[in-house]
Formats: sequence, C-alpha cells, structure tokens
Amino acid sequence: MELLKCEGVSKIYGNGNNQVTALDGIDLSVEKGEFVAVIGASGSGKSTLLHILGSVDQPTAGKVIVDGVDISAMNRTQAAIFRRRKVGLVYQFYNLIPTLTVRKNILMPLLLDKRKPNQEYFDQVVKTLGITDKLEALPSQLSGGQQQRAAIARSLVYRPALLLADEPTGNLDQKNSREIIDMLKLSNRNLKQTILLITHDEKIALEADRIITIEDGRILSDEKRG
Repeated sequence: MELLKCEGVSKIYGNGNNQVTALDGIDLSVEKGEFVAVIGASGSGKSTLLHILGSVDQPTAGKVIVDGVDISAMNRTQAAIFRRRKVGLVYQFYNLIPTLTVRKNILMPLLLDKRKPNQEYFDQVVKTLGITDKLEALPSQLSGGQQQRAAIARSLVYRPALLLADEPTGNLDQKNSREIIDMLKLSNRNLKQTILLITHDEKIALEADRIITIEDGRILSDEKRG
C-alpha cells in the first residue's frame, strides 16, 4: 500500500541571479512499512526533501501526498496539525524540554493535541527503545544515546503514518549510533513503522531496505536491497 507519493516536486530559493534549485522534479513513492534511506552529500537536497515531506516547508512546484492527504498547499496551521498527528520528526539534536521528565517529553505531542495515550502502546514503545527505567528522569540525567531514544519515542507515541529521521546519529559516538539504528530497525519491524532516514553515511544507509541517492536535487539512483 502506497503511503507517500511525490510528483514532480521542486524547491527553488531566491530570485534572479541568486536563485538556487534545491530540488528538481523529484518523483518518489514509498510503501507502508518500508525502511528507506536517502543518502547524499551536503547540499544535495536531502534535508530539503525531508522538510517538505514533513510539511515543515512547501514545494515550489509539484505535489506531495502522505497517507492519502495532499500536503503541498496546506497553510501553516493545517501543516502544523497534520505534522503533529501524522508525521514523526527526529533530528540529530534531541529537542527535549529540560524541565520535564522523559515521560512527559514523550507524551507532549499527545498532550498538545488533548489526546489520551494508549498505555499498552506507550509501554511497547518505551520497552522497544529500552528506556522503561528512565521515564521519571530529566533529560540532563540521560546519556546522548538515551536522549535520542526518548526523542524517537516521542515521535512514535502518537503512531505517525511516517517517521522522518534527519541524521539521527549525527551527534552520537559509534556505539550509540549503532544502537539508535538498531532501535529504528526494531521500530520498523515490531511497530510496523514506515521510516525515511536521511543520512550522508553509506554504512548507515546500508541498514535500510531501500537506498535512494540524491545529487544536485535529483534522484540519482533508487535501489531495493535484499
């Protein structure tokens, strides 16, 4: 079942001589339950693509459909609501609220939406991510790897249609990076989560089921593995 579709997506910044084409006619389809890595050098357009897929930014041209909804022309309020309910975003910086416990940080998207958590699913998420014993701690009491796990749990707790991870291991050492990728793979397998991972690291990309390479705002290759 197709979860994500891009049709001729372009993104242009600036005007005249200062015009920069970040994305140039991207066509892309992702099935529900896929774990996809998007790889490319700095400036290739991969992060711009993630921001558009996450409704953080709008394309200059083209159409983006996520879970049957055209997000291309949403206004800011519509995009924010859609993002909160349908898209999980994970960055290399954890963006946890330092004065709240890990539990409250994880539940924050649901609280903002005035929704009650599904306790069974919450327990499954934190168990899968290995942070059940850290729920009453503050972020400052956690290691970098544990904070990133909490950030991933926060992005999964409302069961998003799509999880977008932008260089999620970029701020971690090799051991913690390995653990975070393993956690994402577990989330994909055990929680049936569709994941699109942005990275410049080929070793990390090789962990995904499918690798899309972007260069100069265009898809250079799209390879399914296994």
